[in-house]
Amino acid sequence: MSGLNTKTSEPSKLRIGIAGAGIAGLTTAIALQKHPGIDVQIYERASKLEEIGASIALGPNGMKTLDRLGVENALSDEIAFKNLQTRQPHIYRHWKTNEVVSADKPQTHLADRHLTARFYRVHLHQALQAHVCPTKIHLSKAFDTVDLDKSTGELTISFTDGTTATADILLGADGIHSPVRRQFVPSANTKWTGWVTFRSVFPIAHVSHISDLPEEAAHFWGPDRTLFLSKLGKGLYTIVGSYQADPDAPDAQYKDAVWNQEGDVNVLREYYKDWSPIVRAVIDAVPYTRIYPNVAAHGLDSWVLGGGRVTLLGDAAHAHGGAFAAGGSLAIDDAWAFAASLFHVFPMDAERVPTEGELAKALHIYDQTRRPHTDRVLHAVHSGNKAKVVRLGKLESDEELRARMGRREDVTWLHEHDVVAAFKAVVENASGVSQIEAKLEREFDDI
Repeated sequence: MSGLNTKTSEPSKLRIGIAGAGIAGLTTAIALQKHPGIDVQIYERASKLEEIGASIALGPNGMKTLDRLGVENALSDEIAFKNLQTRQPHIYRHWKTNEVVSADKPQTHLADRHLTARFYRVHLHQALQAHVCPTKIHLSKAFDTVDLDKSTGELTISFTDGTTATADILLGADGIHSPVRRQFVPSANTKWTGWVTFRSVFPIAHVSHISDLPEEAAHFWGPDRTLFLSKLGKGLYTIVGSYQADPDAPDAQYKDAVWNQEGDVNVLREYYKDWSPIVRAVIDAVPYTRIYPNVAAHGLDSWVLGGGRVTLLGDAAHAHGGAFAAGGSLAIDDAWAFAASLFHVFPMDAERVPTEGELAKALHIYDQTRRPHTDRVLHAVHSGNKAKVVRLGKLESDEELRARMGRREDVTWLHEHDVVAAFKAVVENASGVSQIEAKLEREFDDI
C-alpha cells in the first residue's frame, strides 16, 4: 500500500485519533496541528471538557517544551507560580523547625519562564485547550475497542455509546487506567502503592494572616509523612498532605478510596497536630480536602502496539502515579516526541501520506526516544515505594531524618531531561534505525 485513506478522491490527510483530552492529548494535538497533511480528532469520555484535580507541577523540561510549541499562555506568571527568589525548584524543610535542610538546584542555566512551576490544574488545562479548535474535540466518547480493517488500512475506533470513528493512528492518552493500554496489554494493571495524598486548593486569603508563611513552594519532611505548600496562580494556594500504608495489609486505611474522593479536614489536622506552629496554622485554615490514592504499574516492553498503528502517551504509557511531580512534564515531552517522530517520516512538504511501514517506523522512533527515560523513572518510583513501606512502623531519629533528606536521589536528570537531544540521538543512530525497520514486517499482524 503506497498510502492510506485510499477510499476517498479528496486529497489524503493522515488521520490521528486521540483517546483523551487531558494534558497529554491536548498537547499532542497542539504539536500535530501545524502539519497541513494531518487531521487530528480527540475523543474524550467526559460529557463536559473540564479538568478536575488540584495542583500540578511542570519542571524545566515541560516548560521548555510548551515554549517550543508556542503555548506561551501556560508560561505566564499569572497562572504559573515559580520560586523566583531562590530559583530552587524543590526546597525541603524540617517538619518541626521549618528550617531548610536541603534544596535542589538547576544544573543548567534556565530562563525565568522555564523554571519549575506550580499550577492549579484547571488553569493549565484551560491554557492548553485555548490552542485546540473546539470542533476537534468530541465529548462523551469513551473508548471501547479498536480494530484494523486490512482491506482498507483503516482503524475503526469503537466507543461505549455504540458509535465509531476511523483513523490511521490511534493514540491512547486516556490516563493511568487506560482502556487503550488494557486492550493490548491486559496484564498492565495498576496497583495501589499504599500512598494517599490529601489535596486542597483555595484562595490564598485563607492563609495570608499567617506570619512567616513560606514565600516559596516547599516540601516539609517528617519521620512518616510529608507536606507540600505552595502559592499558585490567580491568588490561589495549595497544600498536599500524605499518608503511607502497607498496600498488602487487608485492613489498610484508604484501601478502598477512589480518586478525588471527599476527605475530612479533621483527619488532616490530626495527622499534622504535632508539627510546627506554621504548619498547624496552615492546616487549621484549610477549608476542605480531597483524597487521591496513588497507583502505579510496571513499564511496558514496547509502546508500539497494533502492528505499528497504536501507541500511548502520558500516564497511559508510564503509569508512575505522579511521583516526583513529573507526570505533567513527561506527558508534554511524550507529545513533542511523538510529533517529531511522525514529522521525521512525514515532512510538512510531503506529497503523500506515509505508508504503513513508515508509520510503524515513526512509532518505533518515538518508543526509543521516550521509553528508556520513562523506564528509569518507573524504576525509581517502584524502588521508592518499596522503601516507604519498609520504613513503616520504624522509629526514626531526627538525625536519621536529616540524613535521609540529604541523601535523597538527585532527580535533575528527570526535571531537566532534554527530549530534543534524545530524539536526535535515536534518529542519528543508524544501527538503531536498521533494527527498527527489521521489526516492522512481523508486527503488522499484531492487531
